Amino acid sequence: MPHELHVLNPATEELVATVPAATPADVDAAVARAAGAQRAWAALAPADRARALRRFAAVVDAHVEELALLEVREAGHTLGNARWEAGNVRDLLDYAAGGAERLNGRQIPVPGGLDITILEPLGVVGVIAPWNFPMPIAAWATAPALAAGNAVVLKPAETTPLTALRLAELALEAGLPEHLFQVLPGEGPVAGAALVDHPGVAKVVFTGSTRVGKQIMAKAADQVKRVTLELGGKSPNIVFADADLEAAAAAAPMAFLDNSGQDCCARTRILVQRPVYDRFLELLTPAIEEIVVGDPLDERTQMGPLISRAQLDRVRAYVTDAAEHAETIRGKAPEGPGFWFPPTLLTGVPEDAPCAVEEIFGPVAVVLPFEDEADAIRLANATPYGLSGSIWTRDIGRALRASRAVRAGNLSVNSHSSVRYWTPFGGFGQSGLGRELGPDALTAFTETKNVFISTEA
Repeated sequence: MPHELHVLNPATEELVATVPAATPADVDAAVARAAGAQRAWAALAPADRARALRRFAAVVDAHVEELALLEVREAGHTLGNARWEAGNVRDLLDYAAGGAERLNGRQIPVPGGLDITILEPLGVVGVIAPWNFPMPIAAWATAPALAAGNAVVLKPAETTPLTALRLAELALEAGLPEHLFQVLPGEGPVAGAALVDHPGVAKVVFTGSTRVGKQIMAKAADQVKRVTLELGGKSPNIVFADADLEAAAAAAPMAFLDNSGQDCCARTRILVQRPVYDRFLELLTPAIEEIVVGDPLDERTQMGPLISRAQLDRVRAYVTDAAEHAETIRGKAPEGPGFWFPPTLLTGVPEDAPCAVEEIFGPVAVVLPFEDEADAIRLANATPYGLSGSIWTRDIGRALRASRAVRAGNLSVNSHSSVRYWTPFGGFGQSGLGRELGPDALTAFTETKNVFISTEA
């Protein structure tokens, strides 16, 4: 009997669906089908590819509410977040469609002739998407890869395959060629590994843990295969004494509680300059305690459950281990069925404690004091990660100095925004390799071919 994936509702623990799990043979067949579809797709005029992707975007737009409700059921996201995610897929397809007709090469001055570069599609792209943002992160790679003339085989996370499967159906409804965009639910060590190992896959895009990212990078090296890796994070939220404390404290909770803290960009290390440390905690504590945690379908809910029992156990373990040193500030969470954990602040922990330097991936943040600008930068860079971060100050010079000094790919000043489809996204250090999104997204899915044409008689 074929192996099945069991999709649970994280808020109730009820079974939502069972989905057949792909085997290596399924992956092999899908890649072969994708290769055939890709050749015909790449031969289309760029304007025709753009029109097809805009039709796909329009169909997604007509199904935003359906996709959002499906995301709530399989991932436990709040309804508002899920609607944004479905809309983001639509927007990414529209944005990438615009790039299909602007994927320009260059003319390079050389003696004796004309030299031009041509950007050609890679072929078949394998995308391994995570469970924390199943729809948008899958689209981060899928939309520009398709726009650049590639085919995509997407393996969604084991716990969240349903929205990806529905998007593949909508692609066909929009008129995209059969087999151009295929979704293969399956287990990482089986279907994911087969996708990474397959010689017919020209590039792998992976979002997930640093541990698994390293394994994929090592496997890809054997075939000199391209990879883009978006991995872990332990992002700082730096609050200087001259900041607007009320604004910084009001923004801090959802900077680490959005999506129940299951976000690589979550600002889980709140660094506060010592003269305003106590006052900041006075402002932050009631904001944490008032966060509404509950039914994801309730419009008032700000935070839902964690994705699984395993993730709940992981988060609990970090907080339990920290309890010896930490003072704990907690919000409220439902009791009973579901993978619930309350919003939690840890204060008084050593700066090198596991909870202060390792990615917890839950609704937990540590608050650490710092002395001056140099000390803030030291603490901010005291992890192997470098994905995102925030700097709160009224001093524009300090904001610029700190932005240059903090080793992270995405920084915000007096804000916690990290991801916009118009701008590049990616990390330093063990937060990953490569950049996604932004005006150069399509070029990451192309090869540069150089052609010299002699003009000498």
